[in-house]
Parts: sequence; structure tokens; C-alpha cells
Amino acid sequence: MLIDWFTVGAQTFNFLILVWLLKRFLYKPILDAIDAREKRIAAELADADTKKAEAEKERTNFEDKNKVFDEQRSALLGKAADEAKAERQLLIDQAKKDAEGLRASQADALRGDQIRMASEISLLAEKEVFAIARKALTDLATVSLEERVGEVFTRRLRDLDPKDKALLGDALKNSLQPALVRSAFDLPPDQKAAIQNALNESFSAVVRIKFEDSQEVICGIELTVNGQKVTWSISSYLAELSKTVSNLVDVQSSATIESPSNPDTAKAPEPEPAALVGTK
Repeated sequence: MLIDWFTVGAQTFNFLILVWLLKRFLYKPILDAIDAREKRIAAELADADTKKAEAEKERTNFEDKNKVFDEQRSALLGKAADEAKAERQLLIDQAKKDAEGLRASQADALRGDQIRMASEISLLAEKEVFAIARKALTDLATVSLEERVGEVFTRRLRDLDPKDKALLGDALKNSLQPALVRSAFDLPPDQKAAIQNALNESFSAVVRIKFEDSQEVICGIELTVNGQKVTWSISSYLAELSKTVSNLVDVQSSATIESPSNPDTAKAPEPEPAALVGTK
């Protein structure tokens, strides 16, 4: 078999041209497309990594912000609870203060009523005792009440203890004004003379006296000079009665204030009889 070298050479040349053409117009565009795709994919992957990193960063920031928010919320809730507790305690204290103020006002009002009642009782008792004593002395001793009061007062002047007598004597000696004798009634001349004689004899001197009627001296006689006083009146006998009545009302008032819902829980002690003593 004979080899046609011309044909072989032509075919080889054609093959080389075909290879060059394929490489030039087929393989290179394909390779370039593959490279471009690989680059695009790499860019997309890089962009995805970047976005993933940004998303992770945002998630971390979000978690940090949530943590800070939770801490702030807890702090605000705690502060609000403390403020509410303080406000509650303030309201409770204010309510207690208002209650104490109301209680004090009620106690003052009750004390005022007590004082007025005690004063009314004292005045009523004095008037009643005055009338009873006047009638009793008039009926039994055939002596007017005024005369009996004058006798008692004169005897009181004569029976002064040494200390009181010395004080009264100094007052009479140092006074530029006459001694003032006040009585609830107009003293008859003989009683005025008896009082004058009792003072003159007690202090061994002529004592200047000014007599005066006064409704403030209830059924009695009062001598005042330079700040010193000698007195006898039914008011002195009623002083203890007034004190006893006042104490009784005080006990009842305290029981009413402390136990308003059960006023019978505290019982007032029985008042003792007033001692019948004169006052000076």
C-alpha cells in the first residue's frame, strides 16, 4: 500500500488549523466564561460572607441592646417599686398624722366642754350652797348668813399662823394704799368694826381699811394688801368639789378618747368627799 504524503501533510495541516480555530473561537470563550462565572461566584460568596458577618454583628448588637434594655427595665421597675413603697409609707404617715391631729382636736374640744361643764357645775353648786347655807343659818341659828361669814372671817384674822401673820404685817406696813376688804354683800357697821378691831389687835396698830362690795367674792370676805390675801368664802369649800368633778370628767374623757367604741371599758373612780377647808 502506497502512502500519499501530500494527503497526509494536508490532513495534518487541516487538523492543526482546526485545533487553532477551536482554541481561538471555542475553548477560550468557554474558559473566559468559566473564569467570569468563578469570579462572580467568588464575589457572591464574599458578599454573602460580608452580609453574614454584618448580620452576626447586628445580631450581637441587638442582643447587647436587649441586655441593656432588660437591665434598664429592671432598674426602672426597682426604682418605681421603691418610689411606690416610699409614697405608700408617706401616705400612711400622713394618714396617721391627720388621725392624731383629729384626735387631738377632738380631745381639745372635749376638754373645752369639760371645762365649761365643770365651771357650770361649780357655779350652780356655789349658788345652791349659798342659798341652802343662808336658809339653814337663818332658820336654825336666827343669824343672817352675812353675819356668820363676818364672824368666821374675823376669827380667821385673829388665828393666823405666825408665818402668814408676819407676811401680812409686812404687806400692811409697806403698802401706801389702805387694805381692801371685799365682800359679796354690804357689811353692817358692827362687822366692819369687828374686822377693824381684829386687825388693830393682831398687828398692834391702826390699820387703814377700805370696804368694797364685789360679786366676784361668792358668799365670803376677802382682804388684800400689797400682794397678800386673806379670804374666806364658800368658794373655798367648793374648790375640792370642783377638783373632784374635774378629775371625774378627765377620767371619763380619757376613756372616751381611748375606747370610743366601748365607753364602758374604763370606769372612773368614785370621787372622794371634798374637804371643807378655807383658802388663803
